[in-house]
Amino acid sequence: MNRNKRNGAHVAKAASAVAWLLAVAVATGAVPGPSGPVGAVAEAQETAKKKPRRIPPIQEAAHRRLAKAQELIDGEMYADAMEILETMAARARGYNGAERAVVHQMLAYANYELEDVEKTIYHYEQVLAQMPDISEGMELTTLNQLSKLYFQEGQKFEDDARARPWYQKALTTMREWLAKSEDEGPDAHFYVAQIYYQMQDFNSAITELELVVRLARERDIRVREEWWTLLQYLYFDQENWPKVVEILEILVNEYPKRAYWVNLASVYGEMDEPEKQLWTMEAAHVGGFLDQETDIRTFGGLLLQNELPHRAATYLKQGFDDEVVERTVSNLQTLGQAYQLSAEVDKAIPVYEEAGELAEDGETYDRLALLYLEKDEHDKCITAANNALDKGGVRNALGTRVILGTCLFNVHKLTDAREVFVDVRREARRVEDRTEERIARQWVTYIDSERRRLAELERASR
Repeated sequence: MNRNKRNGAHVAKAASAVAWLLAVAVATGAVPGPSGPVGAVAEAQETAKKKPRRIPPIQEAAHRRLAKAQELIDGEMYADAMEILETMAARARGYNGAERAVVHQMLAYANYELEDVEKTIYHYEQVLAQMPDISEGMELTTLNQLSKLYFQEGQKFEDDARARPWYQKALTTMREWLAKSEDEGPDAHFYVAQIYYQMQDFNSAITELELVVRLARERDIRVREEWWTLLQYLYFDQENWPKVVEILEILVNEYPKRAYWVNLASVYGEMDEPEKQLWTMEAAHVGGFLDQETDIRTFGGLLLQNELPHRAATYLKQGFDDEVVERTVSNLQTLGQAYQLSAEVDKAIPVYEEAGELAEDGETYDRLALLYLEKDEHDKCITAANNALDKGGVRNALGTRVILGTCLFNVHKLTDAREVFVDVRREARRVEDRTEERIARQWVTYIDSERRRLAELERASR
């Protein structure tokens, strides 16, 4: 067991020299000074003072044995200490309840140091078995410790059926602690919420977390980030978008992080509020939180959707220049589209050329062919259209061939252009594409007419 993760309820080694004396003090209800035993003792001491029990005193003989055991524990000689304590436990009838409680408390501590959680749990349970001969302070501390240990045991199992009994014991024990404690702060209820979360009882977890927030605010305590994030996750699971937004808006203001900004924008998208989604990403961008490729792509896409192509192009181009955005086909196509929509065709073309070379299909070359046609760069249009058809996978191959025939006509390759349009007409008839058939038929008629006109001009010039 990693000692850095040990329950905070256990005595730190630096204080172990007085651990058993403190345990005795709690067992008898006579706690000297401002310090306390394992766990949150100040609270337990006050409880013990307000509700004193008639606790049997620790006898001299037991005192000597416990002191010796504590001395061995201080020296990390746990086996020797446990030999003394286990002998005392075996002679339980010779000791009163308070003495037995201290024996089992020290055995629990020693076993925990030896990473034997099963025995640790057993001995803490034996401490509680000495009721009513232990103080309220010792009872509360032990209940708290046991609940945390039950919870840790539950986390060992991925199988819910095996984990659930441990979580249920953790919950029952903590509920008992809450019922007897006079100062149940937000931390205790957050722990209960975590148990419910592990048990997948999300409604109960939400109820506890809302109580955590209320208690914190009543006591003028800042609501901690982990409290908000768990509550936000649970509401997200329920698709309660207004509550998710409410919490995320708090998080981006009090604990600003990239994830919260991006999640808030995403939820606005789920709620079909594109303007809020865009301005949330804008605020995140201005704040310097959008530093991942997905962020840049998402923001760029939102700018395009909101008809801000020039800003989208500028932003995406910067992402490429900073080498945050990978030069993939999809990313290059988006940049090319942004340039195209912002009427910067000269910038769009080289981006589409690069994307076309990388693409497995001819869709990008098809788009490029149309751009070259619009710019009257017909030779490049022919090359791009042929590349699109050679790669295949274009959504409208007949349309691509119409572009090819048009560019061939414009470079005065009438025979080649006519062959293309005849093929398009034939194929369009076969697939019953009336639009492309009509366009191809008109082109064939026009080319035939043009060829006759040229022939007459040639004869007239002789």
